[in-house]
Amino acid sequence: MSVLEIKNLYYSYEGANKDVLSDINVNFEKGKIYAIVGKSGAGKTTLLSLLSGLTNPTDGTILYNGKNVSRINKSNFRSHMVGVIFQGYNLLPQLTAEENVILSMDVSGKHIKNKKEAAISILEKVELNESKAKRRVLKLSGGEQQRVAIARALSYNPDIILADEPTGNLDGATEDSIMNILTDLAKNHNKCVIIVTHSPKVASFADDKIVIEGGRICQ
Repeated sequence: MSVLEIKNLYYSYEGANKDVLSDINVNFEKGKIYAIVGKSGAGKTTLLSLLSGLTNPTDGTILYNGKNVSRINKSNFRSHMVGVIFQGYNLLPQLTAEENVILSMDVSGKHIKNKKEAAISILEKVELNESKAKRRVLKLSGGEQQRVAIARALSYNPDIILADEPTGNLDGATEDSIMNILTDLAKNHNKCVIIVTHSPKVASFADDKIVIEGGRICQ
């Protein structure tokens, strides 16, 4: 069964005559990586925003485990079911890596035993040891900050990971490392990983590639 389904989805900006996205139909399953690709302005990031519940479709339906997302508490959906990884990391730089992850746990409202231990464990999964977990984010490299961003998205154990250009600011070797982490999350931890990317190399890691052109899926 699909964990996330898009049915006949349309989106347009208020007052605009043209749809940004038109008649989008896609199913997403757990245990797979999906790459959403296309030229700038094609509607990729808008689609990711709709999937995260940050934006509502103009028409059509998004289903999470068969339930209409529009009828689910949006705050609960974003803090429990979906984890978002941003290109710019969006971390709090004055906090340590560990504190950023714990803050995400607090915001989710989920009951998590011994949050410090849990945060260290999650950071170790993304290849950051306890010493680096105790460092302020500003003292970490770009690749390490992206690992913290992934750990933060995993802090409340969501089914779906949404990533917007997760390797856009990284060098080739670090890009491979980040993609290996995301692949592990899909294949060994049964997450549904959906990535917006301009990188053919990143797209090559995906099980399925979704090509958007002019607001429509063309492949």
